[in-house]
Amino acid sequence: MNLVYSLIKSGYVLVTSNLDRIFNPKSIAVIGASDEKGSVGYTLMKNLTELGYEGKVYPVNIRKKEILGFKAYKTVDQLPETVDLAVIATPAKTVPDVVEQCGKAGIIGIIIISAGFKEVGPEGKALEDRILEIKKKYNLRIIGPNCLGIIRPSINLNATFVTRMPKPGNIAFISQSGALGAAILDWGIHENIGFSNFVSIGSMIDVDFGDLIDYFGTDPKTRSILMYIEGITDAREFMSAARHFAKTKPIIVVKAGKFGESAKAAASHTGSLTGEDMTYDAAFKRAGIVRVEEIDDLFNIAEVLDMQPLPRGPNLAIITNAGGPGIMATDALIAREGKLAKLSRKTMERLNSILPRYWSRGNPIDILGDAKADRYRAVVEACIEDENVDGLLIIYTPQGVSDPAEIARNIVELGKSKGHYKTLLTSFMGYEEVEEANHILTENSVPTFSTPEQAVKSYMYMYRYKRNLELLYETPEELPVESVPPKRPLMVIMRNVAKENREILTEIEAKQLLEYYNIPVVKTLVAKTVDEAAISASQIGYPVVLKILSPQIVHKTDAGGVVLDIASEAELREAFDLIIKRAKEYNPEAEIRGVTIQPMIKKRGYEIILGAKTDPLFGPVILFGMGGVGVELFKDVAIGLPPLNQILARRIMEETKVYQLLKGYRNAPPANLRLLEGIMVRFSRMLVDFPQLKEVDINPLLIDEKEALALDARIVIDKERVFAELEPHEHLVISPYPIKYETLWKLRDGQIVLLRPIKPEDEPLWLEMFKNFSEQTIHHRFFNVIEETPHEVRVRYCNIDYDREIAIVAELPGDGQRKILGVVRLVIEPDGKTGEIAIVVADSWQGLGLGSKMLDHMIEICKDKKLETIYGLLLSDNYLAINLMKKMGFITENLGDGTVKAALNLKEELKSQRELMK
Repeated sequence: MNLVYSLIKSGYVLVTSNLDRIFNPKSIAVIGASDEKGSVGYTLMKNLTELGYEGKVYPVNIRKKEILGFKAYKTVDQLPETVDLAVIATPAKTVPDVVEQCGKAGIIGIIIISAGFKEVGPEGKALEDRILEIKKKYNLRIIGPNCLGIIRPSINLNATFVTRMPKPGNIAFISQSGALGAAILDWGIHENIGFSNFVSIGSMIDVDFGDLIDYFGTDPKTRSILMYIEGITDAREFMSAARHFAKTKPIIVVKAGKFGESAKAAASHTGSLTGEDMTYDAAFKRAGIVRVEEIDDLFNIAEVLDMQPLPRGPNLAIITNAGGPGIMATDALIAREGKLAKLSRKTMERLNSILPRYWSRGNPIDILGDAKADRYRAVVEACIEDENVDGLLIIYTPQGVSDPAEIARNIVELGKSKGHYKTLLTSFMGYEEVEEANHILTENSVPTFSTPEQAVKSYMYMYRYKRNLELLYETPEELPVESVPPKRPLMVIMRNVAKENREILTEIEAKQLLEYYNIPVVKTLVAKTVDEAAISASQIGYPVVLKILSPQIVHKTDAGGVVLDIASEAELREAFDLIIKRAKEYNPEAEIRGVTIQPMIKKRGYEIILGAKTDPLFGPVILFGMGGVGVELFKDVAIGLPPLNQILARRIMEETKVYQLLKGYRNAPPANLRLLEGIMVRFSRMLVDFPQLKEVDINPLLIDEKEALALDARIVIDKERVFAELEPHEHLVISPYPIKYETLWKLRDGQIVLLRPIKPEDEPLWLEMFKNFSEQTIHHRFFNVIEETPHEVRVRYCNIDYDREIAIVAELPGDGQRKILGVVRLVIEPDGKTGEIAIVVADSWQGLGLGSKMLDHMIEICKDKKLETIYGLLLSDNYLAINLMKKMGFITENLGDGTVKAALNLKEELKSQRELMK
């Protein structure tokens, strides 16, 4: 049962994938092979037969008997063997029939080079639809159509019509554009960049970015994954794969279409503020992906991440022998929200003793034009030893007095002896004079850049990557547990709105929804007449605020439909008539339902906006930022994806300028950030529970050091979804906490335990359980004795993707004494049909029936997830676990290496049950 620990330790599990047929084929059929020079079929054959690929290659051509000296076959069913991969380069209209022939012949892996599908219109889309039907019928894996193909240099496989072969390396590059991919490949070859894999992914009829992240994530030859993305098809699969592998293999992306005009007319501030590119940005951050701006950056950052440790923070020391480059580097750093490291007093004293008296006396550290290797060495060493410095950028400009190669050797030596935990980057500017120095640096894993700005850019990308990983794996604090609100009353409100053919809830309806999720709203009453308004105002107490109530008037301020600070009944009656008059002038067709009355809130506080919008690809996104009437003017907002926890909520806040105010600015008291975190988490829960919510605005949400209050709210619903039957959480790209797997159970001693899915917040409880394991329990669970589990390991146990993994803990509730008594874990393999189970119960809680119950509960979860086979690996002396598995119907097999495999065929079990029922 050691799979989970090895998974956590290494970041992935080696699982044979059906994509192996494509990327590691022993035999290939080229359908549409040709001996006509310049044709795609000719180039494919040349590449597969003349660049060193050792597998078998069979040309398929209906007219030719021989192509390039190889016997040709009319169809794939005439081939002498069932090949692993078929590369199709025939006219689009023939491709569906060719794919059908491949399926019948048992060929699983297919690359469709041909173009002429959905990109040409409805006729081409119909061809794609036919191919998809055939794919499902035969369980095929297809790359393309309209793609360049793939290259795997380690086996000399070039199944593209690009005539050059890059050298083997550790970068997997995936491009959505074939033409751009070919250009980048050519550039990479010129720059001597090695590739583990190159994939032109084309139209992604089947294999998409998520599939390839999964595959290359388990590929030992791949150390980083680079992608050129124009758009994503399956966002949930993409996010799941990226979140799973980003920790162990950097995923670096260039996303095209950054300034696309994607924002449509929206009924809320949130709708107009959250564009498509912002949503991609938020998704990349949540997945731990590094997003870069240019193609150059893809390879620069891949190289740097492979060479240097990640920066501990944004604080950079800049060492230069010329003032100008130092200033340029500083400008680039500040522009990218980095910081100049504040040198410690000890470092300043040390530098004063080393450098001439007219040095810059600060950071950037100008060590002057006459600096030689010894001066560089002394300054670099001082900065490495300064705790305030997270990284160093060492700039050299040729000035004729020093030997750049000697400087480079000193930097390398210091990096190896003292700088192994700090990020070292260099920019040796020039060409011929610094060529040897740059070679010394790169050969010894010290990246060098032609300009300081490029170096700074790479440093900040590295820092963002680290921050994204922290976002993924930081342990949140447990917020107070609140009961899930009843959903039916909220659905009744939305159905009534939809029946009236409305999409926009009234302010009263919107606030009712928020109140169900314990989001505090200002007391609001409705009045149809001026007399009712006067009565309501007297109940609330003056001063009051009057707002127009009309489903057709969304932005009330724009319509003149808001009057503030009404101090008396006389003022109220005048304001009532004025509001009604203005509303009718603003929209003569509007249905006027009266006004709302609420107290005039005069206390000081901070106005923020909390909103949401449904993105067509990523589902609901959450917006946070500076609120009030200037929200669209200042555009100080950040967005994130639900579900949120305490840490994720705080990280969204930290991306805004208003967060600096919320922490307390000058003499103003700080806002109650813990309360705000809780509101954001509950708001996220509402979005998780209701896919019918299309847009939501709480603006402003007033918060001070004690409490918060939603003064106005606007909600837009999706009328079609209100009456549709929806699968739970199908609208989300990140699977939320699966509350349906919670259940109570009584131990043999009478104590009640809660069996529930593990959460990121459980890390302290998990660690406490681990510390109480006996040496034998640890050995049986992890196949070796582990004395410590650092945060990086613990977090991978507790912060999981519920689509890929489920861990059920047995929690003993108590007043401040909650404990985890045991864990049963399921890791689902990429095929989605097989899973590995591991179970452990703390020593003092064994013998109470807990192991049996936990395993039984997990088997039911496996059935719910439609797994066909589950298994566990156990040490052969773990008799208790082996007997437990047997008792549960698992078939055991001694593997001969001191381990036993226990397997349960759920598919056969279900089949037998159905036959018995007949």
